[in-house]
Amino acid sequence: MNTKYWVAFSAIEQLDSTFIQKLYNYFGDIETAFNANLDDLKQIEGLSVKKTENFIEKRKNINPDKVYEELLERNINIVTFDDKKYPYMLSQIYNPPMTLYYKGDLFCCNLEKTVAFVGSRRASFNGKEGVRKVIKDLAGTDICIVSGLASGIDSISHESAIANNLKTIGVIASGFDFTYPKENKHLYEQIENGCGAVVTEYYPTFEPIKFRFPQRNRIVTGLSYGTVVGEAALKSGALISANLTLEQGRELMCIPGAINNTNTEGVYKLIKDGANIVTTGDDILNILNWERKSEVNLSNMNLHQDLSQNLPQDSPLSSVQKLIFDIIGVEPRSFDEIQGVTKLDTESLLTTLTMMEIEGLVEKTEGDRYKKL
Repeated sequence: MNTKYWVAFSAIEQLDSTFIQKLYNYFGDIETAFNANLDDLKQIEGLSVKKTENFIEKRKNINPDKVYEELLERNINIVTFDDKKYPYMLSQIYNPPMTLYYKGDLFCCNLEKTVAFVGSRRASFNGKEGVRKVIKDLAGTDICIVSGLASGIDSISHESAIANNLKTIGVIASGFDFTYPKENKHLYEQIENGCGAVVTEYYPTFEPIKFRFPQRNRIVTGLSYGTVVGEAALKSGALISANLTLEQGRELMCIPGAINNTNTEGVYKLIKDGANIVTTGDDILNILNWERKSEVNLSNMNLHQDLSQNLPQDSPLSSVQKLIFDIIGVEPRSFDEIQGVTKLDTESLLTTLTMMEIEGLVEKTEGDRYKKL
């Protein structure tokens, strides 16, 4: 049983995947690699002497049986580099993780149709809406949305995938002892409980240290056939992901945003450098040369027809509701803006907006703003 030796390697915090891969490629067997002596290791060309000596020292404190049993007791799933089930696209990158830990069901996701969504943690309202719109366009397909479970664009990408019945993979920059950011705990649980998988290359006790986030990004893009940048400043982790996408030979796509937003400066730089522009889900399908299954479309159409039957068509909008619709227009409006035009007292306007939310006519968004549905 070789899995325990892959786990034992990953439990040594100072080792990286390139070191482990060199040993595995040289010996051809992970158990032999783990138990190799210093003289044998010195025969491997290009292996760091410092890392080798550190491995020999740290190995003394690792019991392969114990670390493996601890994972099994915690219901953490494992797929290793030598496993036939290891994701093909990830195996093709320069520095693939040697061990993947996951919760949920990684293999219920269609790993042959994966798209990464990346972007700013402090995304604007328009940036989030752009991602929501594009992912909503993919409803009814078997595409899997991959992202990094961070705040901002990452969170919106996972949430939009779940809302549109798409599978999603969240790649984290720590072991499973940590939830980062903490406010995404519910999102972690949703993904793990039927919506896809949360994945990491890190042993459970490894903390979400700063340098691990760029390392995490190579897995997000490496799992995917293409990457969509939702929003990105000129200096951002999203641009790191964009560069990784190009290095990995995958398709780079961008959602254009407001030109006066500093978070779109990186997006427009990528577009000027040749990245594909994406404004609809069909753009992604066309760029990646994927077909939308007709039977999925039909069922989706029937779903929309069923939903439309539940709308209050026999009760036309009141004059106040029509006025609110006109005020909102294309851009979301704040409660104060709506009240300033309607001149309604606070209680009456709150009641009207609440009824419109219940009827599915408007939706309350961040910053106490309302948008049309």
